Amino acid sequence: MLYSQILKFYQDLELDEKILPKDVRVMNPYRGDEPEVERLLKEYYQKYYSDTEKRGLILGINPGRLGAGQTGIPFTDTPALQDICGIHTSIETRETSSEFVYKVVQAYGGPHSFFKDWFIGAACPLGFLHYNDKGNWVNWNYYDEEPLFEAVKDFMIEQLRLQIELCGKPETAVVWGTGKNMKYLSKINKEAKLFKDLIPLEHPRYILQYKRKLVDEYIRKFLTHLKT
Repeated sequence: MLYSQILKFYQDLELDEKILPKDVRVMNPYRGDEPEVERLLKEYYQKYYSDTEKRGLILGINPGRLGAGQTGIPFTDTPALQDICGIHTSIETRETSSEFVYKVVQAYGGPHSFFKDWFIGAACPLGFLHYNDKGNWVNWNYYDEEPLFEAVKDFMIEQLRLQIELCGKPETAVVWGTGKNMKYLSKINKEAKLFKDLIPLEHPRYILQYKRKLVDEYIRKFLTHLKT
């Protein structure tokens, strides 16, 4: 079953922090010492991926502290899990991106319809934290500094290939993030030749932070691409 392959993919994720720039560390919610995350992953992926069918591949950036960094599931916070997926958890987290993504999921026909067709992955399936000048560990994207990108590029290529295999070898991928995520994934794709085409859509967080009045228009835009 596909869900068992997905669970193995997440369980096997590991990145040596020694290769990272100074003041950057890995955020890995799949380490195995978080029993609630392990339970959520199993229940979620069993619920929507208990088959052997192919999926389209959506690529976000990397786990953020308030979404996948807490639940282990990309773009999925506590309200999405409980109110839409019917999966209850003791984890309490809310992420802006998740709010928009699950509006799209609902408009698509609900989670069973959406996840029957799509797998949401990431350009880099592990996240990063950066120790800033104020003495705080803050969310850091794989492209936020060139040395970090260069350090993790080979790891990203390997994990992208595994996600392509999970989905049944799609020749295209939808990229959430028309700016740097698309720019750096295009650079990787040019080098590694993973996809024939990358389809950029605005990042869900950008839409709710800066284009909230146009949410319905963006939902229609996303559905036009995702249902094609």
